[in-house]
Parts: sequence; structure tokens; C-alpha cells
Amino acid sequence: MRMSKRLALSVVMSAALAGCMSLAPKYERPAAPVPERFSGDGTAVSGPVASDLEWQSFFADERLKRLIGIALANNRDLRIAALNMEQARAAADIRRADLWPTVNAGANASRGPSAAAGGAVTSLYTVGLAVTGYELDFFGRVRNLNDAALAQYLATDEARKTAQISLIAQVATTYLNLLADEQLLEATKQTLVSREESLKLTRLKFDNGAASELDFRQAESLHQAARVAFAQQTRQRALDENALVLLLGQGLPADLPAGLPLLDQRMVADLPAGIPSEVLVRRPDVRAAEQALIAANANIGAARAAFFPRITLTGSVGTASSELNGLFKSGSAAWTFAPSLTLPIFDAGRNSANLASAKVGRDIAVAQYERTIQTAFREVSDALAGRATFTEQLQAQQAQTAAEEARYRLADLRYRNGASSYLDVLDAQRALFTAQQALVQTQAQQVQNLVTVYKVLGGGWTPPADTAR
Repeated sequence: MRMSKRLALSVVMSAALAGCMSLAPKYERPAAPVPERFSGDGTAVSGPVASDLEWQSFFADERLKRLIGIALANNRDLRIAALNMEQARAAADIRRADLWPTVNAGANASRGPSAAAGGAVTSLYTVGLAVTGYELDFFGRVRNLNDAALAQYLATDEARKTAQISLIAQVATTYLNLLADEQLLEATKQTLVSREESLKLTRLKFDNGAASELDFRQAESLHQAARVAFAQQTRQRALDENALVLLLGQGLPADLPAGLPLLDQRMVADLPAGIPSEVLVRRPDVRAAEQALIAANANIGAARAAFFPRITLTGSVGTASSELNGLFKSGSAAWTFAPSLTLPIFDAGRNSANLASAKVGRDIAVAQYERTIQTAFREVSDALAGRATFTEQLQAQQAQTAAEEARYRLADLRYRNGASSYLDVLDAQRALFTAQQALVQTQAQQVQNLVTVYKVLGGGWTPPADTAR
């Protein structure tokens, strides 16, 4: 038993001494290669920080919130992202286990002729514990590999958060597209009815010689154009509904609560942009890129450690006897302790190539991190530019639509009184329908821009326990 305690003590001390040195470069976060403020952020906005605002509080439409909850529970892309995270966590656990000795229990029996015994048949029975090939990590190779695996796991965890944020924004955007489709479909239906009545009236006048064939053909053309637009809009609504079903991961439930109209969504509009250096590092995609950089940095340490000696321990402690019933008798204790040292002498440049590859990998990770920062900066700037201009655009579009409505009424009145040609009426009809379509599209874009601002500022992540509703 004294030998077993001595062996156990030596293994524990070796494990404690291992990992005292790391050859990885000191990690420093690269400076963000972006301006000090977002472009398009012309006005100071005060309100809750997007990354701290739960999506349940950002959206007011109960129908939309129910759809988002269903998507978070059933979307396959989000499920894949979560499984990737679990797989990375298991890989990190495997690497972490390499920091400690693996102790196995074993029993062996052998029987055969022995040269020492003059060819007589002898038996040997052993029972005990064994440590095989445990590496003393004096130069940090194993620890750096563990650090790299941990960083890769954290990167996949951030990727899962990014997937959830994107999914919430996609569901909201597709839902708002559906609301816009319904408004456009209704406007197209009204236009089609109006043009059908106009075509009937023009045909009647043409049959009685009160209108020319040119007027009749122009009215017929506008009627057919309305039919084309109605078919296109019907198809677009079906496509957007199919897209929403894919995001949900199931069909649309029949018991959805009533929704809000497009202009009554009441989302939180006052989300401050803040300083880029503070805002962007809160985005999960930026944090994932940084974790990938940390992993690449740790890989350099592991590659450098390959140039140094590698010391491994193999040992066992237990009992041995030539008779099975004598295994646990006094004096049957047995132990082995076999350290080994491997020093690289010639490897045809393999270790140097691995180190060069690790350094280039770190440089690639730096470039990818900086690109992620720059992409995030542009996304935020674009969203803020939309927030600053959509209100004015919508007001102008509303004024234009009102003007086209008045123009159509006047053109129709002048035509009925013989003061203008039917061409003026048809042109006014065409312009009014185009303005109505543009108005609905602008309304949808303005509300969708609020969703985009929330997304690009890092909003939409809450733990799964809070989103599974």
C-alpha cells in the first residue's frame, strides 16, 4: 500500500506541475477598424438598449409574438445551431479531460510455459489500477488545445444566439410582408372592380357611338393590367405565407390571436445607437468572431509546444500472484512506474509548417474579426439611415397618394362633362394605383426598418427557457 500511495502522489504532483507554462502569444483584442460614430445616426435618441430589451417587450402584436414563440420552438435552422453548440461543448469536454490522468481498473490472467522455470507451465494473475500515457503538460500543449476547444465552443454558443436573433427578425419581417400583401391585395381588388365598371361603361359608349375604339381598347388594357396585378399579388401572398410556415417549422395554427394592422404595430422606436466600440462588441456575431480569434491564438501555443520534449507517464499499482486465491494475500502487492520522454529531432519540417499554419490561421481570424466588425457597422448605419428618412418618405408618399386621388376625381369629372378626353382619366387611374401600391410598400418598409434596427443593435436574444412559450 505504501507503493500505491507513492505512485498516486507522484501522479497528482505531476498533474499539478503540468501546464505551468504557455507558449501562446498574449491575446489582445484588435482595435475596431470603424469610425467613432455610426453614419446615419444624425439625431440623439434616448431609450432602452436593444441588447437588453427582450423581444416580448419590443413587439406589441400578440399574433406576431405567438408566431415568434412557435418558430423558436420548432425552427430547424435554430435547432441545428443548438445541436452544433452541444457538439462543440462535448469536444471541449474531451479536451479538458486530457488535462487529467485517465485511471483504469483492470484484471489479467496468463498461463503458459516459462523458460525461467525450465519450460514448466506457470500462471500469473494481476488486479489493479493503471495510468497509461498521461502527458505532463510542462509547455502548455494540452492546455492550449483545451483553450482552443473552449473558445470554439463559446463561438458556436454565440452563433446560436445570432441564429435566434436572425430568426426573430425573419419571422417579424415575413409577417409584416403578409400584412402588406393583404393591403395590396385589397387595393388591387378595389382597382379591379373600378376598372371593370369603367370598361363596361366605355363598352356601352363605344357600342352607341359615344366613345372611340381607342378609348375602349385603353380601358380594356387597364382592366387586364389590373387582373395581372391581382394574380401577381395573390401569388406573392401565398409565397410569403409559405416562407412564414418554413420559419415556423410547422403549419399556421388555427387558434392564433387577432393581429394588429400594419400601421398599429407599436414597436419600440426609440432605440439608441450608442458608440460603435461599445455597441458592436455586444453583437453575438462579433463575439463569435472574437472567440474564433482566441482559438486561433491558442493553436499557436500548441504548435510551439510541439518543438519541446513531450513527457508521458505510464504506471500501475495492484496485486499479482501465481495463484488466483493468492491475489489479495499479504506480500502480493505489485507496481510499475514508466515515464518516457520524446524529443523531436527530425520531422522533415512538419512542426515548422504546423506553426506557420497556426500563425496564418491567427492572421485570417484577425481579418475575419475585423470584417465582421465592419459588416456590423454598415448594417447598423444602414438601419439608422432608414430610421432617419422613412418618416419623411412616408409623409411625402401619403401626400402624393392624396394628390393622385384628387387628380383622378377631377379627371373623371371633367371627362363626364366633356371637358377632357378619356385618356386623362385612364392616366389618372394608372397613377393612382401606382401611388397606392407605393404607399403600402413604404408603410411596410418603415415598420420593417424598426425590426432591422432592433436586430442589428443586438436585440432579440433571451435564454431558451424564456422563449419556449
